[in-house]
Amino acid sequence: MSGGMVRKWVRMFNEGRENVHDDARSGLTSMVYYDLARKVNERVRDDRRFTISDLSLHFPQISRTLLYDIVRSHLGYRKVCARWVPEMLTEEYKKQRVACALTFLMRYHKERDGMLSRIVTGDETWVSHITPESKQHSLHWKHTGSPKRKRFKPTLSTRKIIWTVF
Repeated sequence: MSGGMVRKWVRMFNEGRENVHDDARSGLTSMVYYDLARKVNERVRDDRRFTISDLSLHFPQISRTLLYDIVRSHLGYRKVCARWVPEMLTEEYKKQRVACALTFLMRYHKERDGMLSRIVTGDETWVSHITPESKQHSLHWKHTGSPKRKRFKPTLSTRKIIWTVF
């Protein structure tokens, strides 16, 4: 506490003040605060991958601390990363996978372990020369009750090699 503030408090107590707590201040009027929160919410809904610095460019008259308080406390957003999903499957692909699994299951019930000795398994993967987007780049703001955002692995450039293993 500065020396000037100490002198101010001493003067107030000499004048008869008995309460040691700060007096209530007016601050922002609730009408202005809710109007600002509504505008911030509209901006957030336009782009969920914003940063507080980006938001402060659109609202230069508002401090970053107040913007963060509005986004986090008043609007209830929190920053999360997208979850990786191996690949996007269409309904047709899902049906094909179920059909193949049922075919193998029916063959197993007929032939038992004899079928298992004839199975050759294999796997393949693409190795790319480009690093895809990191988790840090996928950060976005969402409400507590919002569904989790899925992010599919990106299609990489033509500079890639396929590895096949049997």
